[in-house]
Amino acid sequence: MVEEKTVGAPAPAAPRRTVKQRLTRRKPVERLTEEAGHGEGGSLRRTMGLPQLTMISIGATLGTGIFVVLGEAVPVAGPAVVLSFVIAGVTALFSALAYAELAGMIPASGSAYSYSYATMGELVAWVCGWCLMLTYGVSVAAVAVGWGEYINELLRLVTGASLPAALTQPPGADGGIVNIPAAVVVVLAMVALIGGVRESAWLNGAMVVVKVAVMVMFVAIAATAVQDGNFAPFMPLGMAGVSAAGATLFFSYIGFDAASTAGEEAKDPQRDLPRAIMLSLIIVTAIYCLVAFVAVGAMPWTDFQDTEASLAHILTVVTGTPIWSVVFAIGAVIAIASVVLVVLYGQTRILFAMSRDGLIPKVFSKLDKRGNPTANILILSAAIAVLAAVVPLGHLADATSIGTLFAFGLVNVAVIVLRKRRPDLKRRFTMPLAPLTPVLGVLSCAYLMLSMGVATWVTFGVWMVVGLAVYFGYSMRRSTLETAPETAGA
Repeated sequence: MVEEKTVGAPAPAAPRRTVKQRLTRRKPVERLTEEAGHGEGGSLRRTMGLPQLTMISIGATLGTGIFVVLGEAVPVAGPAVVLSFVIAGVTALFSALAYAELAGMIPASGSAYSYSYATMGELVAWVCGWCLMLTYGVSVAAVAVGWGEYINELLRLVTGASLPAALTQPPGADGGIVNIPAAVVVVLAMVALIGGVRESAWLNGAMVVVKVAVMVMFVAIAATAVQDGNFAPFMPLGMAGVSAAGATLFFSYIGFDAASTAGEEAKDPQRDLPRAIMLSLIIVTAIYCLVAFVAVGAMPWTDFQDTEASLAHILTVVTGTPIWSVVFAIGAVIAIASVVLVVLYGQTRILFAMSRDGLIPKVFSKLDKRGNPTANILILSAAIAVLAAVVPLGHLADATSIGTLFAFGLVNVAVIVLRKRRPDLKRRFTMPLAPLTPVLGVLSCAYLMLSMGVATWVTFGVWMVVGLAVYFGYSMRRSTLETAPETAGA
């Protein structure tokens, strides 16, 4: 006789595990794949193909380092800032190869967080996810600050007037009180995302076309003013300056990670994600290096001090008229807005995955009737808008870089671990020359991290301590694996 189950019976008691077992429990790749797209009250919609995914990756990447941080990196590296872009790009390449291999197997919105969960266990996954919160959230805020700089530059070029510092600078910076434009662009991106992922993807695609056209225009004009003398001395602050600038500029390369966060909304993620990641990185790196080369060739590196709108200024100096600078500033405003839009999108999807796993509140994985995480978008956007309004750009960019480098290092480790533990898994893209390439990826990330200042490390350390407190105080006991049957994981 079959025993009937009692309706409403309590769930079975959680299996007793040691602390070590709880910290190292892994989420199987098969379960990650099975859960893809599912949230609280609905499912995400698979609407994006290779063109949209590539545009997301380019949209999140192209613009940040060139439009915003170049003015800070050149005074550190001098004309050798071109080499800084190359170093950052090579470091990103190793990690992009690792991302491509993992994205072809694990089409999860959590990106590096999900890859770590499948390979190195829950604690490492939490640390990675916590770093990505820093990377994405602070990146949106940093780019939003740069957007405000170009809004001010555009107003100055068109009307001769600028917004008062009290409304465009954070507290304590040149009489600043609050950066209103930075908060406004975050709110605009929030509105676009609430409208739906398909609509946001098309909007981003249009903005990417504009930003590429603006970059081509800049190169064509600035190249006419390149002078050999502006490249000497090439390394005025030595290799240390080049490395420091490379570490800061690395935050310009997190776009391909944003593409991987679309894994649960892609039509064929295993095929298209690796292609989108590699294609976008090649395009963006080439544009970065070309623009940086003509920029430092057209204007002495010492003139880059204290301006985030340096490229528009170069066009004014070269042409002797503000017309092209106005066109460029308009393009920059559109281009930087696309970075804010796509990186904010990526952050919401990472939080969606972490929430589904029980590590953060369920509200972040709650979907509305259209399959959109509206509550997630609203909460995150409000927090980032406040951050963008009150924190200086330099601190934001450096904090973003160190979080990105740490997470990317873990992704390279994940490739090695998963190849050893699950050689049977089908890989649509294989990282060449492994395990050499992932090892080089880890070492290059560590090299750039060590190039950062003490203040950045202190900020990172405090962030990690807070993250561990949240994990042990909340996340570990609410993990969906807490009551799951004992498993070895992936």
